[in-house]
Parts: sequence; C-alpha cells; structure tokens
Amino acid sequence: MRKIFFDKDVSLTALKKKIIGVIGYGNQGRAQALNIRESGLQVIVGNRQDKYFKEAQQDGFSVLNISQVTQKADILIIGIPDEIQEQVYKKQIQPHIHSGQVLDFASSYGFRFKCIQPPKNVDVVMMSPRAMGITVRETFVLGKGVPAFIAVGQDFSGKAKSIALALAKSVGCTRVGVLECTFENESDVNLFGEQALWPILHQAILMSYEVLVEQGVPPELAAFELYASGEAGDIFRQMATEGMFKQMRHHSPTSQYGSLSRYETLPAQEIKKRMRRVLKGIRSGQFAKEWAREQATGYSFLKKLRKKGLSHPINKTEKRLRPLTPQ
Repeated sequence: MRKIFFDKDVSLTALKKKIIGVIGYGNQGRAQALNIRESGLQVIVGNRQDKYFKEAQQDGFSVLNISQVTQKADILIIGIPDEIQEQVYKKQIQPHIHSGQVLDFASSYGFRFKCIQPPKNVDVVMMSPRAMGITVRETFVLGKGVPAFIAVGQDFSGKAKSIALALAKSVGCTRVGVLECTFENESDVNLFGEQALWPILHQAILMSYEVLVEQGVPPELAAFELYASGEAGDIFRQMATEGMFKQMRHHSPTSQYGSLSRYETLPAQEIKKRMRRVLKGIRSGQFAKEWAREQATGYSFLKKLRKKGLSHPINKTEKRLRPLTPQ
C-alpha cells in the first residue's frame, strides 16, 4: 500500500535559501508560483514577452526570459505545455543548466518519452497537482489544497524525494495528501484516462443523445438529463468522496437497480481488450510517436476532429440550453 504524505510528514527545509524559477506563467505556473511565494520561499518567473509576462509582473514577481531564469534558479519548475517543452528546453533551458540543479515537471510526459533528456548531474523530479491551476490556487487561499503525485526520475543529490515533497507542501498539496509514484505511473494513468476512459464516456453520452432524439425525445430534454444539468458532475464528486458504489445510497432504488442490473450486461471483456491495446500503445511509445507526427503536420488531424465534433447537432442544443445550465 502506497504511503500518503501529509503536512506533518514533510518539511520545507530543502527549499530554504533556494531560488525557485517557474518556467511558464499560465494556468498551472501562476498558481504554483503564488502558492510557493506565500509559503515564504523565493520565486522568480521565466516567460516569453506576452500577456503572461505582464501578468507575472503585475503579481509582483521578478520576471525574466527563460534562459536567464535557468541560469539564476536552483530549482526549475517546468510549467509549459507538453507539446512545446522539447523545443523550449533545447533552445532556452539546456544550454544554461548547471550541476546540482533541480528540474521539476508538472507532467511526466516529456521526460518519460525522452523528449527532454537532462544531464546526469541534476535532480529530476515531478510534482503534479491533480487539479487545474485555478483550483490549486483557490483551495490554497482557503487554507485547503488538492492532492498531488510526486516522482523521482534522477537523484543526483540524494535529496530529490525530499525536494519533491517540499515543493508539494509549498503548493498546499500535503494539506490533503500526496502519493509517490514513478514517471511511468503518472503518464500511464493520465494518458490512459484520456484515451480509454473519456472516449467511452464521451461516445456513450453522444450515442445516448442520438438514440433518445431518434425515438422522439426533445433534444433539450435528452441533453439536459444526460449531462447538461450538472447532475452527472455531482455524481462524480460523490464517487470521489464516498466511493463508486457507496454513493449510490443517494439514488432511488429504481435508479440503483436500473444501473447495477444493466451494468452487468455490458460487453466488459471487449471493452477491456480495447483498453489493454490503448495502454500497450502508451507504454510502447507508439502514441508519443503518433503525437509527434501530428504536431509536425500542424495538428491537421486534430483540427478535423475538432471540426467534426463542433458540427454535431448537440452543439445547437447546448446553445439553447445555456440559460439553464449551471454557471
């Protein structure tokens, strides 16, 4: 059983008198930079000259270009998107890395799939809050936090795990709990959710909508009942806090019987076969290669997929329902 680390288990000592450089001041970068500073630590920000650069200045940070921050910082938090990490790393970070530095990734993708290959004389860690940046920040301000994963990819100093845990504490994650994993674990579960779980849920909602509308149910009622009312989101939150099956006590006996009895009739083995193929494609690096090719084409297939999704009739239904949906 994995140990869960809380505030009482972790010290900020490993970060004292260190300069922490946050690379990228977007959604996750801004949240972490503000939280770490408010934990009493020294933070500088590296960003290109854009609206995020100005926002970091307005928030009171010393803002430099990425190369300058790489030279100054003892610990680098790489908060830029996966798809541009390799390019930014090779041009602006790699030439300025120094021995004993710490590279912290918010996502395991770049390091795990060797898009980024740091030198052996640095620590490589991952501290990955399991929530969007806005939630990381809002919960911290309220004296709470969000869970996180930590991992160690390289331990040059012998202190990499302590540093990763201290970063998690400084962001507020040890207030609720931090799990240790590997870089491989994090990208496995993250990519698997995106490629195996969510496509099934997405497709199930669309097919349910289509069947109901085909059989004469008004489109607005179908979409509202399936997801637009927000009830589905409430159920997911109850699953997270109480458990997948324990939360069913909040549902009527009719609902419980209908869900559990029909759940048993689904083609589980066929679904599992597809899921195993997805996981195999992730672990073999097949998806990483596919995604690299897609980026090289300027996201041509992704643009087609987006266009196809936005052309579905459900989009017009959603627009009509907007006044009724939770804001």
